Amino acid sequence: MVQFNKGGRPRKLDGEKMKYKVTVKMSTVEYYCLIGKSKEAGISQSELIRRSIMNATVVQRLTPELNAEIRKLSGMANNLNQIARKANALGYDHIRSEYLFLARKIDRIINKML
Repeated sequence: MVQFNKGGRPRKLDGEKMKYKVTVKMSTVEYYCLIGKSKEAGISQSELIRRSIMNATVVQRLTPELNAEIRKLSGMANNLNQIARKANALGYDHIRSEYLFLARKIDRIINKML
């Protein structure tokens, strides 16, 4: 028996089907930016968003540990200001060791953050 082509498009694989819908709220500026970019690219708004998602690079937020290190650096900045005031009042030679100690601590924290 001869099989006839039933017509229509071939079935999509499960990974190719678009079965999820996401609703996004945008400001007026964002919305018109989306419209303009999709027209400029000659693709639909949905396709522009899909492509943007696939090509986007996500940067991790600051971890609690990194936030703690940043707070330490802020405190050390205050110490540096105090050292600078002392150096202006007493002369640099009296404050040099204090400054070098703090500078080494700051270097260690910055290296830990990198």
